[in-house]
Amino acid sequence: MNIATFGCQWQPQLLLNSTRRKCSGAQICRRTCWTYRPVSLCGRTGRSHRLPRVLLQEARQKHRGKMSVGPTQCDEVTEVVCLESDLQDGQMKEVEVNDHKIVLVRNDGKFSAVGGLCTHYGAPLIKGALVGNRVRCPWHGACFNTTTGDIEEYPGLDSLPTYKVKVEDGKVYVTAGKQKMTKRVKEMSCRVPGVCHTVLLIGGGPASLQCAETLRQNNYGGRIIMVTKDEHLPLDKTKLSKAMNIEVEKILLRPSDFLQQHGIEVLKEKEVVSVNTEAKTVAFNDGTSQHYDQLLIATGASARAMQCPGAEMENVKLLESYKDAAGIYQMSMGKKAVIIGTSFIGMEVAAYLSDKAASVAVVGKSKFPYQFSLGPDIGQMTMKMLEEKNVKFYMSSDVAEMRGVKGRVKEIVLQNGDVLPTDVVIVGIGVIPNSDFLKGSMVEVDSRNAVVVDKFMRTNIPDVFAAGDVASFPLCIREDKRVQIGHWQLAQAHGRVAALNMLNKQTELNSVPFFWTVLLGKSIRYTGYGEGYTDVVFKGNVDERKFLAFYIKGDEVVAAASLNFDPAVAKVAEIMATGKKITKSQAESEDLGWLQLP
Repeated sequence: MNIATFGCQWQPQLLLNSTRRKCSGAQICRRTCWTYRPVSLCGRTGRSHRLPRVLLQEARQKHRGKMSVGPTQCDEVTEVVCLESDLQDGQMKEVEVNDHKIVLVRNDGKFSAVGGLCTHYGAPLIKGALVGNRVRCPWHGACFNTTTGDIEEYPGLDSLPTYKVKVEDGKVYVTAGKQKMTKRVKEMSCRVPGVCHTVLLIGGGPASLQCAETLRQNNYGGRIIMVTKDEHLPLDKTKLSKAMNIEVEKILLRPSDFLQQHGIEVLKEKEVVSVNTEAKTVAFNDGTSQHYDQLLIATGASARAMQCPGAEMENVKLLESYKDAAGIYQMSMGKKAVIIGTSFIGMEVAAYLSDKAASVAVVGKSKFPYQFSLGPDIGQMTMKMLEEKNVKFYMSSDVAEMRGVKGRVKEIVLQNGDVLPTDVVIVGIGVIPNSDFLKGSMVEVDSRNAVVVDKFMRTNIPDVFAAGDVASFPLCIREDKRVQIGHWQLAQAHGRVAALNMLNKQTELNSVPFFWTVLLGKSIRYTGYGEGYTDVVFKGNVDERKFLAFYIKGDEVVAAASLNFDPAVAKVAEIMATGKKITKSQAESEDLGWLQLP
């Protein structure tokens, strides 16, 4: 028996998204999403009915490219998502196949498809910046290769899922699996028995974790030991000032079983007190020591403490750990809180506590918050945002002393004589690199105590690398000017570059700084390096809280910031990443066509 003897012809009909039916297990092959319907010999459509299985298989095989499936299990769906002519080179389109959000990209006449949501915090990549075969997240700046789905710039750890694409008869088909995926972990090795080589990572932050994962992604089979003074596994600490009562499980970067699976040892609540680079050993605060073959110094920075009478009292708090954040939250609920410092940490804490504490007061030395980073216009705007939530500002002032009873601050006296009653004081006045344990070693540190590295993240000592907030490194977009930048994204980039160079895969650091801050649900995005800027050019309206700011130095845009202006900062970051200069005249132009905003 064959199809002809069955008395009708069977033709595959494509089911579009709007009409696709649920799989019956027999007539619809969800692996290829084709339906076979009987067509009479005279060409008129007949009544749909079930073919014998052998004939159904024969019908499927007659259509080229079909894949056989079992009679009851189907694991893929193929759908027409657009016409070939719908996308031109350099364009992307969000499509949906079997409830998967997918970004379809066309470059050099070829189509590719990757997951449509950033693996960091789920931003829609269709609203990001596409340059060549790379898409940059509009929220936090992570970048993904649109052909492989691999993450190429941070934040975030995971890559995007990829999908099969086929173009036939002017139509674009995308195939997606039945199981919904939003992220993909790169293939990683684990420790290989008999490999006598140890990489020691000092610090439990993003630089160390990224270094460890990059080593395993490149088939390193030796021992990896991460040492941290924290009581938790690596966390997303950017959340600690934005959501101070968040559950620790929600901000774990990797769970314990993941680290164990890939042979990444984590020694918690253990602090390095000295390094002997000649013997290749480190000593810990508990009297033990550890040999290493290669070392990464990624100890970050510590919050700067207040230097005034009374600053040692117990309710004067620094924000450095999960425990600190949880404690500040508990102490501030329904109480009077005073925050010292008006940069990113201080302002985020003030915003978070604005509807939780009985009152929030902020003390700052400058006239406006962020005055030297984002500038006075944006600073004044953020000040108004928080004042609308009853946050009180005491600017152009500083603390003279803290007065208390039984070891607890009760009031803060400002230099101008103002007295602020308080139940808790949160200090956010900058950070100091954690490099004291290197005293007596041969590792070079600069005048600010940052560890000096080259563009390969190497220190002056062979097999010793440094990364993250503790490192002073050459910044490619500023002609290799040596800088120290405490950005989460850069710490990850440092860790990756260090790992590759540990493996003798010579790789230079070429990341563009990208930063964000969140106040009352509004995100200000920032890219570049604006130190020493001489002018600011605004697009939009700062007072209306919708703007793009270009920071100018000489005739060049050196940084950009925005609020409610996505994906402008992501676009600027991608232009900078290509090595192109953005001129002052471009920034001043009424026509922003060069930025290719939607």
